[in-house]
Amino acid sequence: MVDPMATENSRTPAPSGELAGRRAVVTGGSRGIGAAIARDLLDAGAHVVISARGEAPDAPPGAAFVPADLSTRDGVRHFADTARELLGGVDIIVNNAGGCRSFQSVLELENDWQYTMDINFLAAVRLNAALVPVMREHGGVVVHVSSIATVAAYPNLLHYAAAKSALETYSKGLSAELAPDGIRVVSVCLGNVETPASKTARTRIVELHGGDADDLTGQWAAEIPLGRLGDPRDIADAVRFLVSPRASWITGSNIVIDGGKTASLC
Repeated sequence: MVDPMATENSRTPAPSGELAGRRAVVTGGSRGIGAAIARDLLDAGAHVVISARGEAPDAPPGAAFVPADLSTRDGVRHFADTARELLGGVDIIVNNAGGCRSFQSVLELENDWQYTMDINFLAAVRLNAALVPVMREHGGVVVHVSSIATVAAYPNLLHYAAAKSALETYSKGLSAELAPDGIRVVSVCLGNVETPASKTARTRIVELHGGDADDLTGQWAAEIPLGRLGDPRDIADAVRFLVSPRASWITGSNIVIDGGKTASLC
């Protein structure tokens, strides 16, 4: 059997400087997957601006940080205007901000539907509306971060799944509209990745439904054919490729990155 940790640690370095001078925005870029993406883009030579709702003590060095609540129209507008001013233009947009606050029956989620749609779907729609026109003169890449919840239909995450499903449909349609302008649009559909947010989620699930957080972690890993939870670097590596010239003929695609968990569903 292949050692999953050995596979994780044997990464092939990507070309250095392949994104030199490119200007990128990464939402939710202060920790976890967003921070890993921002760090990879910086390593590749890009200039990066990130957003987060609060403080960002773990933000990647070298990235400009703009505090903004992207679940609101005003927060998106503030971030878009500030990022454009800092960068002088935009070549790459990574819509990574997302998540959910509740893990309950869909019948008990009335108060969380709007927030979940705002942060997981409408934040991307609004940010793209503000920044994509800047790309029309020279092309660019838009990446949407989605979830396998869209196909797995987890009972306690249907509001989140619905928002991410809307994001994926929007992403495909946007790719067709923007292709003539040389702008590529892709989405990445993620499985269980070990991040601060996922640890918090497990704790809240256990509080609501009982059990043990460590047992739940083991259960999630056991359901993945490659034998481990994802690492944020797994996602960052893929996104770095997708926004690079090496992926110049990829648009409208939804790339599943989940260790094989949904291979029979997608």
